Amino acid sequence: MNHTSPPFLALAHALADAARAHALPYFRTPLDVISKADESPVTRADRETEAAMRALLAEHAPTHGILGEEHGRERLQAEYVWVLDPIDGTKSFITGSPLWGTLVALLRHGQPVLGLADMPLLGERWVGIAGQGAARNGQPVQVRSCQTLAEARIQSTSPDMFNPAEWAAFDALSRACALRRFGGDCYAYAQLAGGQIDLVVETGLQPYDYLALAPLVTEAGGVMTDWRGQPLDMESDGRVVAAATPALHAQALAYLKS
Repeated sequence: MNHTSPPFLALAHALADAARAHALPYFRTPLDVISKADESPVTRADRETEAAMRALLAEHAPTHGILGEEHGRERLQAEYVWVLDPIDGTKSFITGSPLWGTLVALLRHGQPVLGLADMPLLGERWVGIAGQGAARNGQPVQVRSCQTLAEARIQSTSPDMFNPAEWAAFDALSRACALRRFGGDCYAYAQLAGGQIDLVVETGLQPYDYLALAPLVTEAGGVMTDWRGQPLDMESDGRVVAAATPALHAQALAYLKS
């Protein structure tokens, strides 16, 4: 079975449908918020949503591996591994912001070959498939052709994610750009794929935060790597830069490598 065959794409959509059905009823309701070991908030909505997604995988792809934010890892040596973030942007979710999403990645031999970002409140589903392009709600999307920092729009989820050295690099880079914005979580990468912004620079991310977004950005024509310019995989250090064009990516790396 080819990794782009309809059953796997259909399964990715089914996972996103299940996540949407479980998470939406909890949105803007009183939730018990627990702090995890890394101090990020987790709610009942996160845990139940991922459990529903895992149940689907157990039924339809029992030999595949799973890495999920809430319920750990299974069979990571399998040829195919699903990487799940049931609610990316939990802080957005618990504060009533609509910019949270569900992320689904499919890896084959450790490389992301399919990435899906579902934005339930916006009614948008973004998909990137290796060799087949990127789309929002089935319509092709493409990055902007921005070539220089001076005309670039840059975004990051929060200044709080950077350590002092990382912040110094990001601050210098972002001040060389035309416009900088904060907020957005996973949606910033969709904005980049859709041609609204040109750079996303973040740190402290986990594989379930970035692996679904890499195919979306690259299949829309962009570049997405770590801060050293290396491809993203399970072992990446969580520092991510996504750019609309190779020229812009190279200029951003010059700041970040320093």
